[in-house]
Parts: sequence; structure tokens; C-alpha cells
Amino acid sequence: MPTDTPSDGRSDAETVVEALPKPIADYIEANARLDVDAMLKPFAADAIIIDVGRRLEGHAELRTLFEDEVVAVKAIFTPDRARRENGRVVIEGPAHGDFKGSPIRFTYAFTLENDVIKALEITL
Repeated sequence: MPTDTPSDGRSDAETVVEALPKPIADYIEANARLDVDAMLKPFAADAIIIDVGRRLEGHAELRTLFEDEVVAVKAIFTPDRARRENGRVVIEGPAHGDFKGSPIRFTYAFTLENDVIKALEITL
């Protein structure tokens, strides 16, 4: 997974996203469009998100999170680093939008299962 600045004119984020497994890349690209339905699509029906210590489970709770805390404040995560760690895909980068402290740097740790996102842990 690339972490260096590309020499072909693409941004770090574009290079990182292109190197990610498809479900994660799809989620990141949907987030950039603030498209809730497309953000949900790569997640398993029973997926879990731990959002800075708060646990959410299943598409209904994830939809509420995405609608109320992502789209409502136009929060877009732009990864600039990626690595594999303990069986997870870990990406880091800033999220910017209409919220206090923007941009804020986050770490997203994804667990994949059968080509879908089974779990996502978001930390500061």
C-alpha cells in the first residue's frame, strides 16, 4: 500500500484509495460524495462500527451515524496513509467538514470478511 507522494500528479489520497481493497475504496469514495446508500453498501448487514469508543451495529445504526454525523456536517475523510496490521487494513488521514476543530486526523481500522466490511474502528 503506497504512502509516498505519487510522481504522476495524483494526490496522496487518490493513490492510497486506489491501493485499498474494493469494499474500503468504495466506502471512501462514497464518503467523498456524501452518499449514504453507497457508504452503507460495502458493509455487512451486521457490521459493527466503533466510533471513538461508541459501538454501533447493523445498517440502521450505521445509516443514522452517516446521516447525522457525516452528511449533516459534510465530514469527508481523506486517507493519506495505509497499512496492514493484525489482519486489519488501517488507514489514516484528516476528516474535514463543517464541524468544530476541522480538520481532525483519524485512524480507521477495517476488518473485512467475504468481500464486505465486517467491522470498522475509528480512533483519533
